Amino acid sequence: MRILKYRKTAGRKNVVRHERNAARVRTAITKGDAVMVMRGENKGKEGKVISVDLKAGRVTVEGAGFKMLKKHRRARTAEEQSGIIEMPRTIALSNVMLLDPKSGKPTRVRTRVDVDPKTKERTKERVSAKSGEPILRNR
Repeated sequence: MRILKYRKTAGRKNVVRHERNAARVRTAITKGDAVMVMRGENKGKEGKVISVDLKAGRVTVEGAGFKMLKKHRRARTAEEQSGIIEMPRTIALSNVMLLDPKSGKPTRVRTRVDVDPKTKERTKERVSAKSGEPILRNR
């Protein structure tokens, strides 16, 4: 006797969930960029990006006045000491904006593709939407 199956979902049980988990957020912000916080309790503060987590869509910003996260850590070796370690807290990518290199104010980012006429080589760079100045990568 044949086992009855619901044909619509047969073989596609966890596809949507895992696709969503594996999806990465597209962003123009990279490590080393100068950013300003636009939302939350740290609104208006500027800092430097320490790390970007594309899977979670979060960014770690280094700067004065940001709240720190306290982590309780156990000693892994006999020489190491356990205790409470302070780490910088992450912020959602949507809550920070890149700073314009010309004016120092927050700006949106565009990309510009330049083509070399001789070699036909393409170079892609980030450009400030406010001033049109290229934003250099500081890694």
